[in-house]
Amino acid sequence: MKLSPQWIRDFVDLSVDDRRLADDLTNSGIAVEGISGEGSKTVFEMEIGTNRPDAMSHYGVAREAAAIYGLSLKPIQTTIPAGKAAKRIAAEPQAPPTFPVEIKDPQGCARFTARVLRKVTVKQSPKPIIERLALLDQRAINNAADATNYVLWEMGKPTHVFDLDLLEGGKIIVRRARDGEKLKTLDGVERTLTAEDLVVADAVKPVGLAGTMGGFDTMITDKTRNILIESAWWDPVTVRKMSRRHGLHTDASHRFERGADFESTLPSCDRVAELILQSGGGELGGDPVDVVARWLDQAPVGLRMAEVHRILGNTLDTNQVVHILQRLGFEVLPEPDREPEFTVRIPSWRLDIECEIDLIEEIARLHGYDKFENTLPSFSGSVIETPDAAKDRKLRSMLLALGYDEAVSLTFISHNDAQDFCAVPVVEIANPLSDEASVMRTSLVPGMLNMLAYNLNRGSGEVRLFEAGNVFEAENAAVAELRRICLGASGSSVKPNVHQPARPFSFFDLKGEVEIVLDLLQHDALAFDAQTAEYYHPGRSARAVMDGATVAQFGQLHPETAAKRKFKQDVFIAEVYLDRLYQHGLREVRYETLPRFPAVERDFSFVFADTVKFDQIRQAVTALDLGELHSFVPVEIFRGGAVPAGKYSLLLRATFQSNERTLREDEVARWSALVVKAIERTGGTLRTS
Repeated sequence: MKLSPQWIRDFVDLSVDDRRLADDLTNSGIAVEGISGEGSKTVFEMEIGTNRPDAMSHYGVAREAAAIYGLSLKPIQTTIPAGKAAKRIAAEPQAPPTFPVEIKDPQGCARFTARVLRKVTVKQSPKPIIERLALLDQRAINNAADATNYVLWEMGKPTHVFDLDLLEGGKIIVRRARDGEKLKTLDGVERTLTAEDLVVADAVKPVGLAGTMGGFDTMITDKTRNILIESAWWDPVTVRKMSRRHGLHTDASHRFERGADFESTLPSCDRVAELILQSGGGELGGDPVDVVARWLDQAPVGLRMAEVHRILGNTLDTNQVVHILQRLGFEVLPEPDREPEFTVRIPSWRLDIECEIDLIEEIARLHGYDKFENTLPSFSGSVIETPDAAKDRKLRSMLLALGYDEAVSLTFISHNDAQDFCAVPVVEIANPLSDEASVMRTSLVPGMLNMLAYNLNRGSGEVRLFEAGNVFEAENAAVAELRRICLGASGSSVKPNVHQPARPFSFFDLKGEVEIVLDLLQHDALAFDAQTAEYYHPGRSARAVMDGATVAQFGQLHPETAAKRKFKQDVFIAEVYLDRLYQHGLREVRYETLPRFPAVERDFSFVFADTVKFDQIRQAVTALDLGELHSFVPVEIFRGGAVPAGKYSLLLRATFQSNERTLREDEVARWSALVVKAIERTGGTLRTS
């Protein structure tokens, strides 16, 4: 997500520049992945962990910055004339002082806070609000909708506004939907609801999908004059299931799925009201309605200094530990002569703190991991290597020597990726983080393509990566884990210099590297054919078959797959099936003396149809079983000129050599004749000129 450092500075007086702030936040666990823009238009690209919804806002990050630098955090204060407005509205018989709210599902909705605004003018938001939202790629709509969006990014609390005059029956009911009920959401889609859906409803119909998206029929328009503001606490599991069921992932559901601050409903409701009144005029319709169906109170956590020292060492004393926790908003209560020594009360926004080790992690990250000494834990056992450890080391060492860097991707992929890259029964994740990570990976290719795209999109045009890991397939009630290695490459094979021009990485570069890797294992025969998956480029991909078993497939990514993933340069992928490859032992390196007798070379020029592959030619010559045939390789290929269309000319070189004697000319001539006849049987025509 994007956040503005200038907006963060509204809540804490920072003396450091933006780059230093980004580095310090990252080191404390609130990652800034990138910085764009300059001055007041600077934007942080943030990577906030799913366990830290409290940091998914400017105020949340400002709270972290205040703790890091030991500064005071400015509170978000609202200035709304509650008393005056309440009296004025109460004096009007047709306007009730409050708007009734009924919660029929306390498990799904623990708290619902609402405010009524009357005589509001809906119009364009003030320029500062529009500009701040635009920095975060948020489109301005109107001053009422923008106020909820602004508060979302300021405080991290999703809210919603309804056209009060379009709510029927004069009340709000939070309930489960009835099977078959319809709700047209703000995106214009009419959705059929089930009894598993939690909705905000008026006395007649649903008007919003709880924690996910509001209803189309009660949205704010230019005709709106009276507004109801909603700020509620929704159950994360309920919102997550609804979001997946309806295919709706919104900024609101993203936060509610991870847990909202129970105590933030009233402040956020007041903040939205303040922003709307400032821009659109109007008046408050009485005091806020704050209905609590059940109280959420996190249990305090005990903290022992002995456990802190056991995990972190004796670097920190008691005063430092207490000070760090207080800076983070925890209330630390000493327990004299008791075990544990401290009881720590957890602030309402820190839903991720559940036990003692969580507190110790907070102490460590704020103190700074770089300030702890590098020590190894004591170990009295023995290390047992896996049966294939030596093979793993050999392959990794070779790939590193070939210029590949090892990378690690998520073991979760989407259903679409599982279908596109390996259509086998998938292993579903019970509570996925998102639809893009809903099943265990069935292939390493999607993760590799994501990592290649990440590098290429950030200006790294020369990329060589490999990943070793497991893929997963469902087998009835069990799960099969299969070992794989995936290679990814893009860019140049030869970089330009004063001696040679650049040469782009090609299929043949990848084929050579795959052959080098496969040659580390003992085998009798290694052949290649064109039987590869559909996501490979036809004619620029191959399958490797070792002693009758497929051990790898590799080649250029299919143009359609590359276009779908928006690659702007050629990308090459190789998949090595380790569970099959490791059935072979490592090749033993043996010393051979240099030959004492000279080698004899003979060249043969043949014309072949385009359908004839070199592997066919090689197999025909190998079948002769000539002991003195030391090597047989293609030297030059030519098309055009005197060579007819649909055919090509190939120059082949055979090398004959004996370790026991000097070869005679008549022997070489006889063997050469056998080679020529074998090649002719494959469809080749010997060129005489």
